[in-house]
Amino acid sequence: MNYSEESLKKHAEWRGKIEVISRVSVNSREDLSLAYTPGVARPCKEIQKNPELSFSLTRRWNTVPVVTDGTAVLGLGDIGPEAGMPVMEGKCALFKSFGNVDAIPLCIRSKDVDQIVETIKLLQGSFGGINLEDISAPRCFEIEQRLKKELEIPVFHDDQHGTAVVSAAALINATKLVGKKIEDLRVAVNGAGAAGVAIAKFFLQLGVSDLVLCDSKGIICEGDPRLNAPKQEVAKLTNKRKLTGKLDVAMKDADVFVGVSVANCVTKEMIQSMNKDAIVFTCANPVPEIPRRDAFDAGAAIVGTGSSENPNQINNVLVFPGLFRGALDVRARDINFDMMLGAAKAIAATVGDELCPEKILPFAWEMKSHEAVAKAVAEEAIRTGVARV
Repeated sequence: MNYSEESLKKHAEWRGKIEVISRVSVNSREDLSLAYTPGVARPCKEIQKNPELSFSLTRRWNTVPVVTDGTAVLGLGDIGPEAGMPVMEGKCALFKSFGNVDAIPLCIRSKDVDQIVETIKLLQGSFGGINLEDISAPRCFEIEQRLKKELEIPVFHDDQHGTAVVSAAALINATKLVGKKIEDLRVAVNGAGAAGVAIAKFFLQLGVSDLVLCDSKGIICEGDPRLNAPKQEVAKLTNKRKLTGKLDVAMKDADVFVGVSVANCVTKEMIQSMNKDAIVFTCANPVPEIPRRDAFDAGAAIVGTGSSENPNQINNVLVFPGLFRGALDVRARDINFDMMLGAAKAIAATVGDELCPEKILPFAWEMKSHEAVAKAVAEEAIRTGVARV
């Protein structure tokens, strides 16, 4: 199937992938008086006295916006908020299908950090949580950090933390198969945008002690004046061996390669230079850092990609529906590392007896995985004290 052409036809046919459906019937005078005026005045007054009742008397408790400014949409770059709508609608459809979360696209026509933060702050009373999506780095880091400090509801940037969580789940299961311990791994990550920085930090918290991060110029080193603030921060945590040079240097003698970068930047020789039983995650879309077959031919033991056409798709959809389901169910104030780690472990555990080199992650449509994530996230929210119910 030509997915590009067929998708365009389907979008013209669908005229949108989501819609609003009423949860109440309005077929009589009594129905109208209960759902609207005059009866609706009473819940309004109760919420006025106690705004927390907006979670129990309205659909706020289950509603999340998928927020973008259209500056980093998929692999398309800065295409604008309107052009990002098909992706945001698709995300909303996945929220509903896999987490029963009511999500709406919120595409903001501004690249100004202050305006974006203020817009979301002003609208937070309508939502139970905020999902940030496809906002370019480094602005995405500041937007998320400010919102997490200033909002009373959880904020999650999926391009950062969703990617990190599913990559961690894949790493947990891949290491089981090759018989290596996470704390003994040498890891090379290529791509120092939102996803790469988040993966690096998450892997370090997971127990990886030797991690080298590269951007388009090469290995990120502490003290490099060209680095922006997020890269300077992660540079202090990585590259403990003080390596310098390009990606080929970072990959030599590595046990794991994670690519969240650009097509065809990895050669067979780079894979061959890695340690025995190498784990290779090539997540660039639509064209990976190295073709899957080439990675295997060069000696990789396990290969994951960002494509649904291959086994081991490293896909954020395994994370965000269940994660928000769990956070919303306990009315969490925040989404913290323990909740995300719980999600990663739940995803990995769901594979169970099916674990093999061709299946290190559950399939996106396996509901047991999303349910396990929701349960683990809710439990960790309660344990860490960020749950409100």
